[in-house]
Amino acid sequence: MMQYVQSFIRYIGDEKGLSHNTLESYERDLLQFFGFLEEQGIESADQIKKLHISMYMNDMKGHGFAASTVTRKLVSLRSFFHYMVKESLLEQDPTLYMETPKLEKKVPQVLTVEQVERLLAAPDITTAPGMRDKAMLELLYATGMKVSELMALNLGDVNPDMKFIRCTSSSGKERVLPISRISAESVEIYITRMRPKLLREEQEKSLFINNLGSRLTRQGFWKILKKYAAESGINGEITPHTLRHSFAAHLLEDGADIRSVQEMLGYTDISASPLYGALTKKAMKEVYESHHPRERMHSTQLKERSSHDND
Repeated sequence: MMQYVQSFIRYIGDEKGLSHNTLESYERDLLQFFGFLEEQGIESADQIKKLHISMYMNDMKGHGFAASTVTRKLVSLRSFFHYMVKESLLEQDPTLYMETPKLEKKVPQVLTVEQVERLLAAPDITTAPGMRDKAMLELLYATGMKVSELMALNLGDVNPDMKFIRCTSSSGKERVLPISRISAESVEIYITRMRPKLLREEQEKSLFINNLGSRLTRQGFWKILKKYAAESGINGEITPHTLRHSFAAHLLEDGADIRSVQEMLGYTDISASPLYGALTKKAMKEVYESHHPRERMHSTQLKERSSHDND
């Protein structure tokens, strides 16, 4: 069966232009599967049935593989058997109609307001790198931008006086976002006083630059964030997305309109997230109880009854 694996890898490499790492991942998945089949006494591709694939998936689950890993390996097998049928090397695809393992939706990590305050206060704003970091963290929490959007900002995208920024998503969609007074002040101080100390070339248009004077990268920001999280005593894993989730969660908890938060984040449907879904349900319940006529009437009756009982 190894000759089929090699021909499949060549095929997807040529036809789909996949990266070397992706091709290696496909090959590794297939070799692991065929190694399992050898233990079951299966020696040729036409002997493989749906039952064998189900046994393989159950074996992986029994060894503690995550659902996401099992799903990825099933995708590799589906691609392989689709190729085999397409090339008339097999009559039937044994993965046909197989159910994909359900992936557990993870609730995004959210910082408390107090943790965010500690994180934002961590940078040393008397230094150029520290003031840059302060401005970046303030902007992330003020807008909920993705870190890729933050790193892509140019000088012309931010207006501290008018308190707004213009950011562009990876899909090319542009949105204009309001920023807080504190984040606007931090950005203005960074641009006017500290950025020139990091600058090497006058024509550099990147808003946030590294110590070499060029655009700061996502990896660079990741290291910066981990450093300040440790200094702030924030336990657990923290990622650039943590501030994005915290921004949205804190707004929703304070009663912000779901559609406005959705627009600021650039989401198609924010309620798809289990965290945001729970928060929006809570917000909707509060709005319903505050504004529906029957609920207001019931609330009034309860207050009157309570007042009467106290008398």
